[in-house]
Amino acid sequence: MTSDRERFVAFAFCWADILIELDQNKKVLFAVGALNPLMGYGPEKLIGRNFMDVVSPKDKVLLDQLLEVTARKGRIDNLSVRLVGDKGTTLPLITAGYMLPDLKDHYFIAMRTSAKVDAKGQAETKDRDKNTGLMAGDSFTELAAKKLKDSEGGKPVEMTLVNLPNFQSFADSLPPDEKQVLLNTVGTTLRANSVDGDSAGEIGDGKFGVVHDKGLDVKALESKIAEATRAFDPTGKGIDVQAGTLDVDVGSISEEDLTKGLVYTINHFKDQAGAKFNVKDIAKNMNNLVKEAVNSLKTFRSLVGVSDFQVAFHPILDVRTGAVHHYEALVRFGGNFEQSPYKYISFAEETGLINEFDIAMARKCVEWLRKHKGDKVSLAVNISGMSVDNPQYAKELHALLDADTWLRNFLVFEITESARVADLKKANTFVQSLRSRGFHVCLDDFGAGAASFQYLSVLEVDVVKLDGSAVKNAQSAPKGRAFLKALTTLCKTMEVETIAEMVDSKETLEFVRDCGVEYVQGFLFGKPDPDPWQFIKKLDRRLFADTKR
Repeated sequence: MTSDRERFVAFAFCWADILIELDQNKKVLFAVGALNPLMGYGPEKLIGRNFMDVVSPKDKVLLDQLLEVTARKGRIDNLSVRLVGDKGTTLPLITAGYMLPDLKDHYFIAMRTSAKVDAKGQAETKDRDKNTGLMAGDSFTELAAKKLKDSEGGKPVEMTLVNLPNFQSFADSLPPDEKQVLLNTVGTTLRANSVDGDSAGEIGDGKFGVVHDKGLDVKALESKIAEATRAFDPTGKGIDVQAGTLDVDVGSISEEDLTKGLVYTINHFKDQAGAKFNVKDIAKNMNNLVKEAVNSLKTFRSLVGVSDFQVAFHPILDVRTGAVHHYEALVRFGGNFEQSPYKYISFAEETGLINEFDIAMARKCVEWLRKHKGDKVSLAVNISGMSVDNPQYAKELHALLDADTWLRNFLVFEITESARVADLKKANTFVQSLRSRGFHVCLDDFGAGAASFQYLSVLEVDVVKLDGSAVKNAQSAPKGRAFLKALTTLCKTMEVETIAEMVDSKETLEFVRDCGVEYVQGFLFGKPDPDPWQFIKKLDRRLFADTKR
């Protein structure tokens, strides 16, 4: 009769080149497979020894944490661990760990020379960072909120923020293979200390979060990670690891609002730079930040729900004639048309509410156009880069537009914060869905970053709006005029029109006009106003009087 152990060994060899069985103290009880051709020695040299004796010194912390995760989850897959061969050479092997309670709580280490993983030794997983194996982005935040809420009725858990100052530059200074081992080690250590062996995530460069059982020895966690960094530092100093546990009262907060609150507050942690800030202070203040975020969520939702905001209009004019081509519709809160809505919009983007606001703004503008249908006024409505791949937003927007087909002659869509577009191909599908309905689409912030040309090559748009800072830089740089002229020529070749923003002086107007820009926007022609016709009354026609037609 075949034993459970024999069946498991046979199954493991469908994947592995080497299989090793360890007891709780890491003593090798059994070894089989291609040890001789790979390592230069047979099973007899391993059995009875501590397995750590044949692990590369810089991988010992990694393997130790791999076994801890294995003990919690039952298994862990696809990490590269280096063993020391007979002649002192090291061989990287793709490693999986298993612990089967039915088999006396022994560890089974399965190793192979290759696996279906990416180039860095990590299994391809959509919601994981490929370098550390940790959960990435919003996936971790959603998981953290769920774990924190679930703990109300069961075993209490907490969330700890971990900061490794200058970690990225430290890792980048290492040879590629050692860098990957370090990243794997940090990721596996955090997972090993998480509540279920997998509730840990990467928040930013050198910034991590882990959800763990209440009462976890955070000092010990700091020490383990610091030890791992010291192993890779020729000076032996390593990195001074900082960790702080959040004090978040989740009792009166819904899981959805807790998720959004954590997104907002974690972004504050992510944006902190350098080694001077104290992560423990941030953790202590996190409860207040989450509460503030949740209260702001409720307030913002209320404002959006009843459209309790106003629209201000800012003209886009023909650079030569001064004729108004269309108006950009800008949101204003609280009736203050002088105050920038930046903090509100940033909050909406950080908390994932921007798509709700974007559709509310679109409805507001459509209502305005319906009231002024006979005035032949065209409006540009902003769409955040975070909304373009939101299915619910697209569905509601298309329903709104399809109800009044005449809108295509009076509505333009302007994609703002293009750097937040996650998937350019998916975004282009959305853009073409608007253009196929007869609407023009403008790409905002062009020239503000190195990726602008990539966006233009993928997103098939009708207009680009040149970022104000890019215009100012071109105006002051020795070769700026030539650059801007070349840019407008490129756009004309692609049949894309250009708008220059932040045209606040006559000199800037003349500069962009000379560079071939077709339309302008800026305070030179007035500030945003709830009455779009005020610009026509107040416009200084002398700005355009001397232009050649």
